[in-house]
Amino acid sequence: MESATSSFVEALKHRFTPILDWIGDLRDVNVLKADAVAGLTVALVLVPQSMAYAQLAGLPAYVGLYASFLPVIFASVFGSSMQLATGPVAIVSLLTAAALEPMAIQNPEGYLAYAAILAFMVGAFQLSLGLLRLGVLVDFLSHPVVVGFTNAAALIIASSQLGKIFGIETRKGDHHYETVWNLLQDIPSTHVATLMMGILSIILLVLLKKLAPKLPNVLITVVICILLSYFLDYDGKGGSVIGYIPDGLPGFKVPDVEFNQVVNLIVSAAIIALLGFVEAISVAKAIASETRQRLSANQELVGQGISNIVASAFQAYPVSGSFSRSAVNFDADARTGFSSIVAGIIVGITLLFLTPLLYHLPQATLAAVIMVAVFNLVKIEPVVHAWKVHRHDGFVAVAVFFTTLFFAPHLEKGIMTGVLLSLGLFLYRTMTPRFVEVGRHEDGSLRSADLFQLVTSDTVSVFRYDGDLYFANAGYLEGKILNNLAKKPDLKVMILDFESVDLVDSTGEETLTRVVERLEAAGIELYIARAKRSMIDAFTRSGLMDRIGKDRFFRERTIAARFAKEKFGEEIDIDPLLNVKHIA
Repeated sequence: MESATSSFVEALKHRFTPILDWIGDLRDVNVLKADAVAGLTVALVLVPQSMAYAQLAGLPAYVGLYASFLPVIFASVFGSSMQLATGPVAIVSLLTAAALEPMAIQNPEGYLAYAAILAFMVGAFQLSLGLLRLGVLVDFLSHPVVVGFTNAAALIIASSQLGKIFGIETRKGDHHYETVWNLLQDIPSTHVATLMMGILSIILLVLLKKLAPKLPNVLITVVICILLSYFLDYDGKGGSVIGYIPDGLPGFKVPDVEFNQVVNLIVSAAIIALLGFVEAISVAKAIASETRQRLSANQELVGQGISNIVASAFQAYPVSGSFSRSAVNFDADARTGFSSIVAGIIVGITLLFLTPLLYHLPQATLAAVIMVAVFNLVKIEPVVHAWKVHRHDGFVAVAVFFTTLFFAPHLEKGIMTGVLLSLGLFLYRTMTPRFVEVGRHEDGSLRSADLFQLVTSDTVSVFRYDGDLYFANAGYLEGKILNNLAKKPDLKVMILDFESVDLVDSTGEETLTRVVERLEAAGIELYIARAKRSMIDAFTRSGLMDRIGKDRFFRERTIAARFAKEKFGEEIDIDPLLNVKHIA
């Protein structure tokens, strides 16, 4: 009892003190210096990006800074990845905007509070999964689903910023494509100064990235555009700027929301939690493969969950691990999670002292930052690759892509369509596993008789079944067995090779019981070869083992055939199963 309690305490301690795994490394001056430089580098990208992503979520720019302060620090303290950079990200920001849009219509004043409560729900969901070691649930979001959704979301995000690039007040439609069509109709009313600022921002972001990839292209672009905006009186000419940003650090605040509205956010919170974690763990795994560090999906869920709960408590919105900033962190030679702590501290300093400098930042520049950032999310090659591997996967990716585009801003419908399609197609594939009669091949192995045109015995048949035996395919197996009986009227023994069966449920066991009864009625004995321990244990518990007979379970197919020969003598012929000379 004491040992079990001690183990539980140790496990819980590790869950909430993963920082102890790396904090000792900071005694090395080189590690400390590398992390400080990496943290500064990430912060230079994080500050402008976080403001842009907050506006993508329909929130004031300063909320993005709030989400880049304490949540970033807590994610590094409680997560398992040393280089994962947490904070506002494009996909989660878009999902947040989609989830909160109905609240914005009903209660514009409470929008910030609902954003905070959404962060709490996301964090609670992630933390619960991590503590209960249920990280495997994210596998329901298969790669084709994520790829299809990400491509669609990237197009939705980019097109949603066009209004700010053209300086047009967007007329929203019931669907995103209607909003885009309204925008195209309003292009004649483009604000020229805003369009020029937006185009200049895009050019600067792209050129700086290409010509000087080591420099913080986002920060440099933002600084240049702020200076131009200030000296050219961009605001006075009708250009939209960020304006006043409250200085000081965010205070602790419990969101004041209506419970009936919170219930409406449950599905959105679950999707954001899962999709955000998929993004975080994907980049964490990629970095871990390079650094060979230990990575725990469940611990990362704990870190992301606590980070989102902290975001909720300090007036922010849902956050996740960022592909781009994590890559910057890794390339800057970050050694431990301290680099993220440095990045968070720098954001805090920005909130305390530097917010007045951001007043003249053009909205068009932030829109350009978002558009250029999400451009890298559009990837056609993974969809093509999925189609090559299996057409079902390619179909799922394409279906999720178009469903997401069509139903936007109701983005959860695209995700749910993908999950249901993936599960449905998986069931469809497993409903008809391979069931073939085998014969002796010239290489000495037993292979498909039909495929390799091998001679089989009329009195003893060996069938290989490639799949699990459960409710969705048990009837298929029964039908295959009975159909093959009609082909061999002289059959005395049927040997089922169950080597590929890992799972047997009650439906499968009951179906096999019926098969035994029908074979016995036809005067045919059933032998089972190469069954795994899990299957034998299930049959023992159910009584089917005794019903069939323990002496009819064999380690090898040829042993089963020889046993049948000893029992039936000249009545059966097993040569086609043993001798290569019987090849057709």
